[in-house]
Amino acid sequence: MRSLAILGSTGSIGKNCLAAVRHLGEEKAQVLALAAHSNVDLLEQQAREFQPKLIAVYDFNQARELQRRIPHIPVVGGMDGLIAVATFEKANLVISAMSGSIGLLPTISAIKEKKDVGFANKEVLVAGGEIVMSLVNEHQINLIPIDSELTAIFQCIKGESAKTIHRILLTASGGPFRTFTNEQLEEVTVESALNHPNYRMGPKVTVDSSTLMNKGIEMIEAHWLFQLPVDKIDVVIHPQQMIHGMVEFTDNSLLAQMSDKDMIIPIQYAITYPKRYKGSLPPYDFIKHSTLQFSLPDMDKFPCLRLAYEAARKGGSLPCFMNAANEVLVQNFLNKEISWKEIAIRLEKLMSKHQVISLKSLDDVIAVDTHAREEVRALN
Repeated sequence: MRSLAILGSTGSIGKNCLAAVRHLGEEKAQVLALAAHSNVDLLEQQAREFQPKLIAVYDFNQARELQRRIPHIPVVGGMDGLIAVATFEKANLVISAMSGSIGLLPTISAIKEKKDVGFANKEVLVAGGEIVMSLVNEHQINLIPIDSELTAIFQCIKGESAKTIHRILLTASGGPFRTFTNEQLEEVTVESALNHPNYRMGPKVTVDSSTLMNKGIEMIEAHWLFQLPVDKIDVVIHPQQMIHGMVEFTDNSLLAQMSDKDMIIPIQYAITYPKRYKGSLPPYDFIKHSTLQFSLPDMDKFPCLRLAYEAARKGGSLPCFMNAANEVLVQNFLNKEISWKEIAIRLEKLMSKHQVISLKSLDDVIAVDTHAREEVRALN
């Protein structure tokens, strides 16, 4: 049985994770601990349904409010609270789904406690890839991707020798502006950027999808998770997003993972790995999805993807710097302080001035992350 601690239970991944637990039933999965940033109304509902043994709320004031509402369950606050959930003694799988660098320290703490981790928090590998993978190898835990593209690759290479992998292909919808001209991109609004053609996600991830930065981030994650050179990882535009990832082997054969566009599928696989159980969705309909299209991404119109490849090739602190700076710039766009195109323009300017250093510890990662955010604010 999987005993879960969920970091980010009130977000889209967390809610789908709980839906998967409902479907699997108590004999296959149970929820022992929950954590969120501040949404205590939803946390209270989740707590009353799943009766976890511990809850953490990053916002101390909201933690105290939730404790008042549910006095029978311990509620802890701040970063120490998140770490307490991530290291909860009886949990054997930690779902890392808190967005931003806030989830990095709890995830590393879980790894050090030899707990398997299902991760949707991109900072885990983008900001601290070398450090995290060193800990994964040291403590011999399973680091299981939840993103649909990364789990696709994870499933395709299962049981295969790394020496037989020629390249991997991450698919992308192309976002809502895939067919836009440069002139049309000048007029992009926040509302249009949040209108993803296939998925309903949080605002930050949705904007990243529109700039293709999400594919750049996934490429860096794949580089670390699968220990492959950057030049063996390609991105291909696939508007239907029925194929989530492909692996090409040295004999020129391809394996692809296909499924409907619903995050419940990769989330359930992460929970039950390495086993599979009956899913909650209808079988895949090949007649309904009879057309599959593919094309190369346009890195002139979507320079964020190019910047991610540049960051991955240079390595060191640059991917961490890029990730944090992009996060602040996306928020600036969501606040309507800068235009959509300015996300990439400002990011490139900041990256060109960054002095790359090696990251030897988590403190180094946090320092670079903090510095990047300060640089964006200074630019404004």
